[in-house]
Amino acid sequence: MLSLYLPGASPVHRAPAGLKLAVLAALGVGLFLVSRVEVVAGALAAVLAVGLAVARLPGRALWAQVRPVWIWLAALFVVHLLVTGPLPGAVAVLRLLTLVLAAAVVTATTRVTALVAVVEWLVQPLRLVGVRPARVGLVVAMTLRFIPLLAERAARIREAQTARGAERVRLGLLVPLVISVLQLAHTLSEALDARGADDTPARPLRRAAGSVGPA
Repeated sequence: MLSLYLPGASPVHRAPAGLKLAVLAALGVGLFLVSRVEVVAGALAAVLAVGLAVARLPGRALWAQVRPVWIWLAALFVVHLLVTGPLPGAVAVLRLLTLVLAAAVVTATTRVTALVAVVEWLVQPLRLVGVRPARVGLVVAMTLRFIPLLAERAARIREAQTARGAERVRLGLLVPLVISVLQLAHTLSEALDARGADDTPARPLRRAAGSVGPA
């Protein structure tokens, strides 16, 4: 899957990208203001209902976003279990799981171009301090594009190593994946340099006072 977006005609797909990002931000703030496990669990159930029933996303698409972080969620619960207790650990895990699934629903139902347009609009006031919204939008677009691309390359390396009879694939996956990422980053940087992505906009020349223009 080279794109996180899954085409569809559901109400969630048709909702404006700005509205979905605002709801996601409000959900993130609200989850960390609430410490009751039943409320957080209810938020998780609501996100699953929106993703599976309203947006009609396949369950495997949501699971694909949770699978890479489940070990971190388990480690987080163990740390809380040893330090604060099982209830705070359950709340912390449910919070992060809800946010991961909510973000997955947003990215799966919103085109990258729409997300980038919203981000560029939000950073427009920062032009006064020298920030270029187009460059920020490019970073966001590249991030969203590279997440599934890196996952695909990791899957290819894993399959190749398995076909060669490698026993500990996970230990031997890191080095070729890092090399592949560095090669990809080098190729991308050359392409951006060739297109002048790092050029600063030219400033208009100011004519000195009293100077005479060309005849």
